[in-house]
Amino acid sequence: QVQLVESGGGLVQAGGSLRLSCAASGRTFSNYSMGWFRQAPGKEREFVAAITWYSSTTFSADSVKGRFTISRDNAKNTMYLQMDNLKTEDTAVYYCAPVNPVALRQTRPGFDSWGQGTQVTVSS
Repeated sequence: QVQLVESGGGLVQAGGSLRLSCAASGRTFSNYSMGWFRQAPGKEREFVAAITWYSSTTFSADSVKGRFTISRDNAKNTMYLQMDNLKTEDTAVYYCAPVNPVALRQTRPGFDSWGQGTQVTVSS
């Protein structure tokens, strides 16, 4: 099981940018398709974006398309989420997780080791 640590969150004004990082331990990080999820207060956790293990395919939720960019550096065992033109509705705790390679919106079957996440707060 890969261990995940999210970082890079903070407080930013609407229209601003943040770059989140997801550091993974374990030798098999490069074998996993990975994704970002978020959970706002009082809401269910939702899919944000995903990237295949070989980085040739990315997929984003409609709500962030054109504003958020997912990438990864397998040599550093790290995945990133560049968030631009942030909106107040992007306020949430952001988590990373391995995703199902044939259903990128879903976590990998059997995964249940969520990290603590990183808080993103966008003020108006």
